Amino acid sequence: MTAVLAAAVLAVTGCASTETATPDPQSSASTGTGFPVSVSHKYGATEIKAAPARVVTLGLSDQDPVLALGVVPVGAIDWFLERPYGKWPWAQPLWAGKTPEIVGERDEFNLEKVAALKPDLIIGLYSGMSKDQYDKLSKIAPTVAQPVGFDDYAAPWQDMTRLAGKALGREAKAEELIAAIDAQLAKLAAGHPEFAGKSVAVVEPYEPGKYAVFAPDDPKVVLLTKLGFTVPKPIVDAVGNEYAAEIGSEQLSLVDVDKLVFLTADAKTESTVKADKVYGTLAVAKENRAVFLPYEEPPLGAALSFSTVLSIPYALDQLVPLLSE
Repeated sequence: MTAVLAAAVLAVTGCASTETATPDPQSSASTGTGFPVSVSHKYGATEIKAAPARVVTLGLSDQDPVLALGVVPVGAIDWFLERPYGKWPWAQPLWAGKTPEIVGERDEFNLEKVAALKPDLIIGLYSGMSKDQYDKLSKIAPTVAQPVGFDDYAAPWQDMTRLAGKALGREAKAEELIAAIDAQLAKLAAGHPEFAGKSVAVVEPYEPGKYAVFAPDDPKVVLLTKLGFTVPKPIVDAVGNEYAAEIGSEQLSLVDVDKLVFLTADAKTESTVKADKVYGTLAVAKENRAVFLPYEEPPLGAALSFSTVLSIPYALDQLVPLLSE
């Protein structure tokens, strides 16, 4: 990936479905059980002796599973100077009017600010936390780093939810939330048999004439396949072992699928894509089978890209009606 594309994927810039388990906002994890607990992660295992009451989240999306599990973080990071502490509409009600201390931006953690909050747990699941950072943070409080077995920023939302649940003593609640989303996906798939077997592609236009086609195992694509869609073999082959295939306009026939999902950075992106002469020759364009999801206003593209236990129900509630048009 180019640096521009990598930044676009990470810098993705309403309410949860009533069909999913509804988290209860609380200010502490006093109801957590099963302590002491040992949590394995990228840099070893961390013992948490008692239910944490003051949690700092350092991952880009870590606040979502923590909030979903009923704990309001006392510290969080800034989201590229645009969304302090990941204050998105799907999570906003669960903050319950509380504003966490901003303790850094992306993977640049302010250790002094973290220490000043006197946390009893630090979580950095969806992060690029280094071993040196982990060692320093561990001197402040028990620290849970990235999940084992995945590249940084690549762990599925289920794994991050389960890891947060274990650290907070709320494993049963984590499983309940995951099961609720699985049930929602199954119900939506059953209710839309027209999706079954139809080809799909998720694409981000990152500059005029340049497109990123996301891999079949990308969380955004996985959600669509759970609804019944399939990813054509040419896309699978083009992506290979990468997170996405970068293509130019001359290769747009690769995404001439039954349903094409574009993630758009701003209002101009959709018009730029539609002005692409090659795109205009595709059947998916002629038959108006493309869906454009903005990162902002509403943040539907962001919800799909964020792919957390809170953002997925929000995304599905708005996306499925668009896909069925």
